[in-house]
Amino acid sequence: MFGNSTSAARAYANVSLQTGALAASPHKLISMLLEGAMIAILKARQHMATGNVTEKGTAINHAATIIETGLRGALNIKDGGEIATNLSALYAYMTQRLTAAHLENDPTKLQEVYKLLADLKTTWDSIDPQAAKRAAALEA
Repeated sequence: MFGNSTSAARAYANVSLQTGALAASPHKLISMLLEGAMIAILKARQHMATGNVTEKGTAINHAATIIETGLRGALNIKDGGEIATNLSALYAYMTQRLTAAHLENDPTKLQEVYKLLADLKTTWDSIDPQAAKRAAALEA
């Protein structure tokens, strides 16, 4: 069915990711998007360090797409008020910094965006509504 074990592993990983996304809560989906963008930035840094320009560009583009389409696209500016507006501006800033990192081959700009995403993920994960339910169930 698959050409080799690498392609089989890749296919399994894709199915696993898709299944996880389908079963995830909206809160978990945002967490997954944040993590995906962070992983893409780590890959971009690695490719930047090794001089692989094509793969660096692909990884940066992947991170920017997750930020713009996934994270920024999920915002409800109308009902989200100041928080949604501020997050939208932050996501736009991140995308701009990723573009600059790519054009200038600057790993510090990648690290800046990675840190912003990591801080957001930590905060986002701390307000997981399911975590409170799990903690309450354990105490019962």
